[in-house]
Amino acid sequence: MNNLYFSFGLYFLGMLAVGIYFYLKTKNASDYILGSRNLPPSVAALSAGASDLSGWALMGLPGAIYAGGFGNIWIIFFTLAGVYLNWKLIAPRLRLLTEALNDAKTIPEYLSNRFGNNILLKTVSAAVTLFFFTLYVVAGLSGGAVVFEKTFGIDYDTALLVGSVAIISYTFLGGYLAVSWTDFFQGLMMAASMLVVALMLFFLFGGVSGTYQAAELHRITLDNLKPQMGWLLGLISLSGWCIGYLGQPHVLVRFMSVRRVEDIKVSRRIAMIWSTVTMLSALAVGFLGAAYFKEAPLPNSETVLIALSQALFHPFVAGLVIAGILAAIMSTIDSQLLVCSTTFSEDIYRTYFRKNASDREILNVSRIAVLVLACMGIYMAYSQKDSTLLSMVAYAWGGFGAAFGPVILLSLFWKRMTGTAAIAGMVTGAVVVVAWKQQTGGIFEVFEVVPGFTAATLAVVAVSLCGKAPELPVALNAAQIPTQPKTTQPKNG
Repeated sequence: MNNLYFSFGLYFLGMLAVGIYFYLKTKNASDYILGSRNLPPSVAALSAGASDLSGWALMGLPGAIYAGGFGNIWIIFFTLAGVYLNWKLIAPRLRLLTEALNDAKTIPEYLSNRFGNNILLKTVSAAVTLFFFTLYVVAGLSGGAVVFEKTFGIDYDTALLVGSVAIISYTFLGGYLAVSWTDFFQGLMMAASMLVVALMLFFLFGGVSGTYQAAELHRITLDNLKPQMGWLLGLISLSGWCIGYLGQPHVLVRFMSVRRVEDIKVSRRIAMIWSTVTMLSALAVGFLGAAYFKEAPLPNSETVLIALSQALFHPFVAGLVIAGILAAIMSTIDSQLLVCSTTFSEDIYRTYFRKNASDREILNVSRIAVLVLACMGIYMAYSQKDSTLLSMVAYAWGGFGAAFGPVILLSLFWKRMTGTAAIAGMVTGAVVVVAWKQQTGGIFEVFEVVPGFTAATLAVVAVSLCGKAPELPVALNAAQIPTQPKTTQPKNG
């Protein structure tokens, strides 16, 4: 146990050191909120991936595979498709437009500037962001508490408090730069943790042939590959894991902060490699974990990676693996807290209370908002002990995907879109997700992001076509957004 504590403590000290380092380097609100748009491609790629996949990829997904079998592997394919489309379609245009439109630092600010300084749109998008991120933060804090609870044998409430303090510390201190760089290192830890456990199981079962038999891969048929809801509704539902990617604010801000548009192609490749390794390792852990614990099934399938690390490795190594799980959870919560705090400081505080607030004032308000939002999340997480991580994440994921996905996508590609249509789409998507979630049985088992995304898209198109064609901001035409970013050619001589 001492080795376990030591490796965990080492990890936490490292994260705190990063927070202190960037606290000393953060000079203004632009540094704290968006890192002055200076992220290298590798940091942008891995920090986006780590803040996105989070604890559900290391706990929820292996747990779903462990408990539900082959029918859940479709989540992996649709998720990887979503990662690719997000970097391919959204990233280049969003990076260019947010800077061109008065250097927008948040998604609500970008939307407001895109549609002629639309304050109502900024307010609605800020409200949607704060609502669904509160749910997302609660899911992450709850997942982190489970890790501490299962690892150290402490009660859930104490575990929740310890994990929360660790995350709040470096987010409060270092802001965007600290969050991005810690997420970069945590992304490496996530992939390494999953891969090490998967490889250990592979060799434990005797290589290819033993793994083939142990995981019962020889039993893969069309029937057991069929999603639980059947082929049609099942695949429609699971496609939500793809389209939901287009509207996740904590991922979109990474695109906005990439150093150069030309770096995005490199970031996309790194993101795809990292995501593929992590997801396939999660698949292996779920299947092989079910085989390993066949005689003594786990009471909670989402703890399969924790249980395997403790069963297979020396306590010091197990501590590092479990730290990787915690890294996944922390990397999402810190990003969400930061987006929430900057949304409040830039889109609510500066808009309604102090329009001429200085950079230092906005910086202080952002830090205070981190503390307040974290305390709210901790309070709500105390009542979420029995909810599964995957279901909690899916709800918030669906809300963002439906509310922001169609609005962001069409705002980047369709000049006929209006500000009123953006509000209509955002509200429609959010309301459909919340209403759909309250229903059960039949078609209502479809992932709520799918009907929400569809309804929001129709609302944006219908309201835009019914209204007057908008007067486009000068910067929108001046930016001349290309379908593909042009690569700068080196000069001769």
